[in-house]
Amino acid sequence: MIGSRNNQRLKTVRSLLERGSAREKLDAFVIEGIKLYGEAPKERLLEVYVSASFHASYPEIEAEVVSDPVFERLSDVKTPQGILAVAKRSFADPAELMKSRLLIVLEGIQDPGNLGTILRTGEGAGVGGIIMDAETADPFSPKTVRSSMGSIFRVPFCRLKETLSLAERLKSAGYTLYAADARSEKSVSFEKLPFTEKSAVFIGNEAKGLKKETLEKADVRVHIPMKGQLESLNAAVAAALIMYKASADLTDLKESVE
Repeated sequence: MIGSRNNQRLKTVRSLLERGSAREKLDAFVIEGIKLYGEAPKERLLEVYVSASFHASYPEIEAEVVSDPVFERLSDVKTPQGILAVAKRSFADPAELMKSRLLIVLEGIQDPGNLGTILRTGEGAGVGGIIMDAETADPFSPKTVRSSMGSIFRVPFCRLKETLSLAERLKSAGYTLYAADARSEKSVSFEKLPFTEKSAVFIGNEAKGLKKETLEKADVRVHIPMKGQLESLNAAVAAALIMYKASADLTDLKESVE
């Protein structure tokens, strides 16, 4: 049995796992597994829970110990590792992100797994930051957090209500705006593009792509050439290809200057 105080705390953990509204209200989210626990900045950890069997193997970790059956009810995965933590959410300042050489702007990305993969790939490609609109999936949902493989703690990102006015701000700040667009005849293959010193790449919804208004703001429309009968790639895969090409171009620019 667990006491009423602990029972309420455990209910809070479940609500953070299940509802974005709870994450927003409490300004917190849940991480699970020894890898994510190890990568999380300790100053952002609010509570840590471990199963009794996990505690027996890792007694040095300071945490609230619960029985294995209770931990299984807490966990959001089929095979729990025995450790999870409640962490404080964190967003970057948009003004700080706009000092970066390479930005990714997400519009309506719905799948949490895609979002987590984009965060992870963004770290690998060395992007300066990721800006999401309000229609993009919650970056602190369990699936996004797992898919990011820890990058959620290292890649600066923020959320804005919309990205149309952002496009104007980016242009004023000297960015060239690239819009992923597989449908337009005006679109240029990403392989043939020289990405500029300050590049902002807009990636749209998995099914609908970017909004018409956003496309009209873009300086360049970009597509990935398709062979066979495919019309487009998964949003995370497409974002990865473009991010790495842009990152390589910016690295070449930097080296040529030096």
